[in-house]
Amino acid sequence: MITIYHNPACGTSRNTLALIRNSGEEPQVIEYLKTPPSRETLKRLVADMGCTVRDILREKGTPYAALGLGDAHWTDEQLLDFIGQHPILMNRPIVVTPLGTCLCRPSERVLDILPRPQQGAFIKEDGERVVDEKGARVQVRRCR
Repeated sequence: MITIYHNPACGTSRNTLALIRNSGEEPQVIEYLKTPPSRETLKRLVADMGCTVRDILREKGTPYAALGLGDAHWTDEQLLDFIGQHPILMNRPIVVTPLGTCLCRPSERVLDILPRPQQGAFIKEDGERVVDEKGARVQVRRCR
């Protein structure tokens, strides 16, 4: 079973969902803005990813700055309260598979936790080639 906490308005989230489907899987799709995860679910996701609540906060397009969430004095418990009040603060997409839980930014991070290989080529919405025709991950060449 694969679960994706998804925002259909987000290109990264759409690409991640498409990569999951390109592996032949049909995940449980939770549109977290319509159906926010419970506090306990959020705690479990954060623990499974080995991160802090602050690590899953989204700044862009959210009330992050207006709420002063950049201030280090907020505890994880308080940040969870803010996410509960404003689900848009949760960064996305978060994917849960039998192999792990991951905040999939960039979207190709999902390839590390998918139990099945890609079934064919995949090109992201922006035109970036991620998977070749044989289902192998394309290595991105970086400038030195």
